[in-house]
Amino acid sequence: MMERKRSFKRRKQPLSERAKEHCRKLTAFLFSNVGIILLVVLYTIAGSFMFIAIEGQQAIERWQNITRQRVYVASKLWEISCCEENTFNKSRFTSLVRKEIYQYQESIVRAARKGWQGIDTGTGGESNSPWSFSGAFLYSLTVITTIGYGNISPRTELGKISTIFYAIIGMPLFLLYLSLIGDILAKSFKWTYAKFCLCRICPGVARKRAIRERSKKNSTEEPENNYSISDIDFNENDLYNNEIENEITGDTHTVTVPLTVCIAIMIGYIIFGASLFARWENWNLLDGSYFCFISLSSIGFGDIVPGLSLKNPEDKERLVDVSFILCAVYLLLGMALIAMCFSLMQEQVVYKLRSFKACVKGCFRCRR
Repeated sequence: MMERKRSFKRRKQPLSERAKEHCRKLTAFLFSNVGIILLVVLYTIAGSFMFIAIEGQQAIERWQNITRQRVYVASKLWEISCCEENTFNKSRFTSLVRKEIYQYQESIVRAARKGWQGIDTGTGGESNSPWSFSGAFLYSLTVITTIGYGNISPRTELGKISTIFYAIIGMPLFLLYLSLIGDILAKSFKWTYAKFCLCRICPGVARKRAIRERSKKNSTEEPENNYSISDIDFNENDLYNNEIENEITGDTHTVTVPLTVCIAIMIGYIIFGASLFARWENWNLLDGSYFCFISLSSIGFGDIVPGLSLKNPEDKERLVDVSFILCAVYLLLGMALIAMCFSLMQEQVVYKLRSFKACVKGCFRCRR
């Protein structure tokens, strides 16, 4: 009895085996459909905090130096105006003022080339820093999506090196996201298109369409032999109805979506984003459409970037943050939608080519 009890006792796995099992389950989840979305979002958030830690403080110091330099130039001009001995000497006064203004102008141009947007830094410096969480999140997303607006870029050596390694890992991860999510959206859209647009969810309409298409197909086919009525089996109608029923309840994954529908989806999404950004950023519809197309096609000139045209100084920080997050979500969804449309268009083109090939073979057979 004791031996049987021992044999029924479950042997515990070693710690290493359990750790391997948990690692396998975690890896399988991360590369699943839900896991890959979560992985892309977490990777972008992690990149945001990394770039804030690397670039944030130094960017604040650079912008604070510009504010200090402006105060210094103002005090220097006041000193030249009121305390200079040769104030009434016009040429002397003009040369001194011109020298200070030119130096300040050169410093402003250098700062603008390094990413300064003309915003004064507050007391703490964090409020108007370009490396806020929303700005860093949008920058991380534009790196892995290869858009690269260029309005925010790293200036430190560590930030540039981190961007290189971050992109090396992030770009394949985002391509995997586009492949998986685009395939899921394509299958879902084909199912919806087959059920509602082709009316397969309505058996009566689907039966009429199938009978009409089958009659057209049979009318174009020429019979090779002449059969008498007596040769026809009485169960032919049943077989015919069964074929129609199979066609109605067929696999929706074999359905091909027309090219016009795919193009209409892409144009509709661009127009939707254009109207949204036009209302949010005070752009016109053309600028909004241009920005959405340039972003979704991963061209990313950076001449139009969200957050730069907001005019409300009181809520500017909050509006810029929301605008950046809105742009990031629009890009994540839009690129997956574009990948879905390209997948559907590819299937439609392949189907058309196969049909054309079959038609050409049929023509050659008829000539023979």
